Amino acid sequence: MKLNNFFKLVIAIVVSEAAGIIGSIFTASAIPTWYAGIVKPVLNPPAWVFGPVWTTLYTLMGIAAFLVWKKGLVRRDVKIALGIFLGQLVLNTLWSIIFFGLHSPGGAFIEIIFLWLAILATIIAFAKISRPTAWLLVPYIAWVSFAMYLNYSIYVLN
Repeated sequence: MKLNNFFKLVIAIVVSEAAGIIGSIFTASAIPTWYAGIVKPVLNPPAWVFGPVWTTLYTLMGIAAFLVWKKGLVRRDVKIALGIFLGQLVLNTLWSIIFFGLHSPGGAFIEIIFLWLAILATIIAFAKISRPTAWLLVPYIAWVSFAMYLNYSIYVLN
């Protein structure tokens, strides 16, 4: 791997993980307080599962973004795909702010629908450039689909 590509890979992963770090600022303080006191659905995983899962998903997102970026920013389709990718990262971060920061499962559920659609748009845009990059995002959309169920269930139960 060329040195330039190594730095692109690191940047892509760091940017992706940064979305999770920003979201965790709003999440961490709400877990032992607000979140601990709300009713959760039966299929709600233990709290310790979320950190490793999200860290893995952000890494996969970063690798996918790197592989698209590596095709060259001179290409219009690459610029568009990475723009969609960055948009979904913003929506990803906003979900944590709405759900945990604002304690709004209803608002977060509406937002996660837009996030899911943005992930789907990213997968489609990435697939047009490189099919493997799209496959790297399949675990992400699967997890967000599960998160939609959890979010909706928490909204209904509370």
